[in-house]
Amino acid sequence: MPEEPELPAPLPPSAAAGAPASSLDSLPTTKVARAARFAKTGLKVGANYVKHYARRSVGADSSSADLHQANAAELYGALSEMKGSVLKVAQMLAMEKNLLPTAYADQFAQAQYQTPPLSGPLVVKAFQTAFGKSPFALFDEFDLQARQAASIGQVHQARKDGQLLAVKVQYPGVADSIRSDIRLVKPIALRVMGLSEAQVRPYLEEVETRLLEETNYVLELQRGTDIGARCAHLPHLEFARYYPELSAARILTMDWLAGQHLKEFLLTEPSQAVRNQLGQALWDFYAFQMHTLRQVHADPHPGNFLLRSDAGGTVGVLDFGCVKEIPADVYALFTALLTTETLADETRLADLLTQAGVLRPDDSPARRAFYLRTMQASLELVGRPFRQPTFDFGDPAYMQALYALGDDLLQQPELRQQREPRGSEHFIYLNRTYVGLYALLTELGAVVQTGAR
Repeated sequence: MPEEPELPAPLPPSAAAGAPASSLDSLPTTKVARAARFAKTGLKVGANYVKHYARRSVGADSSSADLHQANAAELYGALSEMKGSVLKVAQMLAMEKNLLPTAYADQFAQAQYQTPPLSGPLVVKAFQTAFGKSPFALFDEFDLQARQAASIGQVHQARKDGQLLAVKVQYPGVADSIRSDIRLVKPIALRVMGLSEAQVRPYLEEVETRLLEETNYVLELQRGTDIGARCAHLPHLEFARYYPELSAARILTMDWLAGQHLKEFLLTEPSQAVRNQLGQALWDFYAFQMHTLRQVHADPHPGNFLLRSDAGGTVGVLDFGCVKEIPADVYALFTALLTTETLADETRLADLLTQAGVLRPDDSPARRAFYLRTMQASLELVGRPFRQPTFDFGDPAYMQALYALGDDLLQQPELRQQREPRGSEHFIYLNRTYVGLYALLTELGAVVQTGAR
């Protein structure tokens, strides 16, 4: 969140009616309402295709890029109105730079920073429900216009006893909408993919659990306080202090941290030394969480970090709503798969992949050989930073190789035919964590000391 030394004068409750026209006065939270919004979007996307092919049939210009742009804008508009899990998934997809057409990736990336906020009356109502009083009675000053609005909640700036604060207000009905969205989408996805519910149940339960945890601000306060305290010794990191007396199940108050999000920060043209220090702070933060805390901040998109050039580069860490706790056996398996010794020993690799559920006893010799070959190539490339004492994430050749590997895997007929998911459900958020971390370090162009020996 950008540093702003002064706040405008506090707004009286009557000013709530003057909220921006782009704000939301209501959210579709029931299964019926959200299904209807999905259907409406589907009809508009279908109409865009009809227009596209009709124009081409008569020789008029209508490019695929224009079609993607129109559909991406329509889809993002719907997701922004619906909030919750569907917008969170869009946010996650935007982190996968090579997965979506550019138009969709660019639109969905907005979910990392800003979406249409709730209107003033809904914000005041949230405080009345939680505390029995308006935010203007709770704080000395409160800015009714959200400074940020994302998938689960939006952030307001406030002041109390001279302290500048960030106040996160959760959208109404988000927890219930997550459950209804999964129930709505699951049967369609299973039918399309030709899978049974039993095959995907562990993965869906893992995702639903993490998403529901993000709606639990009491849990987030506990985790943010605990992880911040245990990571306080790490250099060049900053964590917010939380205020339990100003927080509730759907409202969370913490210090306002200064800094800029990655995209804005890079426009200031920081030196390579600053980039390296910021990248090192991020790497050390995740290494300490993984190897010592055995839990990780599992939502490392650019909107959750604030960067400053102070002291050679300082990172403010936001949002502990999504934290993945790592069981001891999963930690041992995950780290063992990345070692040089494992890659050099096919028998050991096969044993670990069997433990991870990637290889199965009933696999044919050809399928077993395919997965061994594919996983060995993937682990060599993805785990390369862990096996080198210094790694240059600014080297374009490395990310190009990662993208090429992804493209190659998507084209493999064996993988396209084998639709059944494989591997531990715990790896969903571990993989997401490192995908996000790699993307951040790559955009920074940072050279980091990984601690490998």
